Formats: sequence, structure tokens, C-alpha cells
Amino acid sequence: MKIYGDIQSGNCYKIKLLASLLDIEHEWVHVDILKDETHTTEFLGKNPNAKIPVLELNDGRCISESNAILNYLATGTKLLSSDPYQYSKIQQWQFFEQYSHEPFIAVARFIAKYLGLPDERKADYESKQEGGYKALQVMEQQLQQTPYLASDKLSTADISLYGYTHVAHEGGFDLSEYPAIMQWIDRIQSQPKYIGME
Repeated sequence: MKIYGDIQSGNCYKIKLLASLLDIEHEWVHVDILKDETHTTEFLGKNPNAKIPVLELNDGRCISESNAILNYLATGTKLLSSDPYQYSKIQQWQFFEQYSHEPFIAVARFIAKYLGLPDERKADYESKQEGGYKALQVMEQQLQQTPYLASDKLSTADISLYGYTHVAHEGGFDLSEYPAIMQWIDRIQSQPKYIGME
């Protein structure tokens, strides 16, 4: 299988991390979004939404949206519960990641890291801080109660939120006020076969 992505993107990195944790053989195909490589005819044939990551299966079928890819790859493993309630709790955190976390923390990081925090984007960057800290507080409250987000075991919910949380400082977020999140980050980084962003 092939994974199309940019390892510096949290949405792509979390797929790379999961593949490492689960020993999933794949070919990584780097895609440069700043060079509009997601808008080529070939790429649009894989994902008409022109976004990474994309998983291309051996038979040519493709899956987009990072959390959908995570759950596909983790099906039948210890990282994705088959219990309907636990599966829903995992999805609950993944929807939270896409709607309440990523739009603030990932976008602030993109403006700072990828674009170099240009003057014309500073107001946009600053507007993301409140929402980002709100999301971190929600995570902190949960992680004060359980070692991982959906239960007492590592799941794709954690991989989903780890992607951008562990580099939130690159978007201007100070994690030092969130001890439970910091301990959670350490727990994930101590997993066998953990890999960091390259």
C-alpha cells in the first residue's frame, strides 16, 4: 500500500506513527502542498478534495481523511475496540480532534511553521489561540481521569490527537500548564516502535 503525505503535517504523521506501531508495510510518497502537488490530475484522481493524507490500497482503491485511514488500518488490532460503546468513544475524540482541536492548533502551527507567521496572517494566528487552549483544557480534564483519552488503553483516539498536540508549541501553545497532557505525551513516546516526526 502507499501513503501520500507530508511527515511534518500532523494529519499525515499520525498515519506514519500508527503504521510504525502496528508494523504495517507501506510506501511513503511525499507530497508538497506548498507546490500544489495535491492539485495534479493524478492526485485528484485519488482524492478529489485535494488534501493529504491519502491511503492507496494494493488494488488501487483510496481512502482519505486521516481518522478514517487510522481506523481502517487499526481494524482488528488492539488500537481499535470492537465494542460498540468503546468504538463510539474513540470516534467521539476523533470528531473532537477535527472540529474543536485541529482548526485551532493545527492552523496556528501552519501559519507559524509553514508560512513563517507573515504580518497579514498574524490576526488569524492570534484568533486561534483561545479555541486551541479550550481544546487542550478538555483533553487535560479527561487525562486527569484516565491514562488515555478513550479508556485506560492506547487507541486511535490518542494517535489522532497526539499528531498536533505534541507539536502545539509550534503554534504558540504552552503545554507546561497541562501536566496530564505532558504525561500522556510521554506515555505515547515510550510505546514500542514509536517514531517521531522526521
